[in-house]
Amino acid sequence: MRGADPRVVLGLHRSRHERRLLTGALDLGVTALDTSSNYLGFRSHEVLARTAGDLLPKFTVSTKVGYFPGPDGAEHSLDPARLRAAVEQAAEDLGREPDLVFLHNPEHSLLEAAPHNQDALVQACATLDAAVAKGLCAAWGVASWDPLPLLSLIDMTVPKPAVLMVRAGLLVGARTLDAADALTKAWGLEGAKVWGMSPFGGSTSTPVWDRIDPRVFLRDGSQLSCVQAAFRVTYHLPRVGTVAVGTDEPAHLGELVGTLAGGVDERTVQEYRSLLRDRSRAQPA
Repeated sequence: MRGADPRVVLGLHRSRHERRLLTGALDLGVTALDTSSNYLGFRSHEVLARTAGDLLPKFTVSTKVGYFPGPDGAEHSLDPARLRAAVEQAAEDLGREPDLVFLHNPEHSLLEAAPHNQDALVQACATLDAAVAKGLCAAWGVASWDPLPLLSLIDMTVPKPAVLMVRAGLLVGARTLDAADALTKAWGLEGAKVWGMSPFGGSTSTPVWDRIDPRVFLRDGSQLSCVQAAFRVTYHLPRVGTVAVGTDEPAHLGELVGTLAGGVDERTVQEYRSLLRDRSRAQPA
C-alpha cells in the first residue's frame, strides 16, 4: 500500500467487550479500538471502563456520536447540543478523552433536515471541531455508511475531519465505492486518514463467502484462506489505510493481521470495479 503500512483497528460493534479480546489484541500488536456511544445497548463506554480500564491507556480509542436512546429505540440526531453532551459523556464514561470521535452516519438525519442539509452538517461538524479545541477529544472524523448524500454538501464551509470512515470490501456496491472515493478526494484525505469498516458485510459465515474466491485479487494468495484474502483486498475497495474489524475471537483477529504483508493485484481490482460500474449502470436506479 502506498504511503503507509495497512493498519487494523479492533471494532466493537457486535463484541461482547471481553477482557481476553483486548489482551489478545495487544499481544497481536493491535493497539487501536473503535466503538460507539450506542454499542452494547448504549453501554459500551461504561463496560470498557469497568472491564478493561487499566488496558485502555495502551490503546488509541475512537468512538462515535449521533445515535441516542429514544422512546422507540435508538434515534439519530445532529443537534449540536446533543452531540456536545455525547462527547462529554463519552469522556466521562471511558475515564479518559477519546483519541478520535466520529460523527456517526450524518446522512441518517440529513433528509429530515432538508432543505437545510448543509447547515445541519456544518453545525454538527463545527460542534466536534469545538470539542477538539476544548480538549474533549484529540481529533474528530466522519463515519458514513452511505456517503453519497454527503457529496453535494461538501464545500469550503464544511469543517474538514481528520478521518473519514466508510464501508469497504467486496460486498460494497459501485455507487458507494465511487462516492467514498469522491468524498475522500473532496476532503483531501488519504492513507491512514481513510478507514474502512464492515469488511465482511457483517459476518464471515454468510453463504456468499462460500461462493467466491477472493484470492484472485492477490499476487500470491495461495497460503491464505478465502476470508483472509477478502480482508486483504478490503484495503483497496475503496483505497483505505486502516480497517476496523469486529470479532470476539483473538485467533480470528490474528488470522486477519497475518494477511497484511500480502500483495494485492491492482489491475484485477480495477477490472473488478469496472465490472461493478457496468453492472450498476445496467440496473434501474
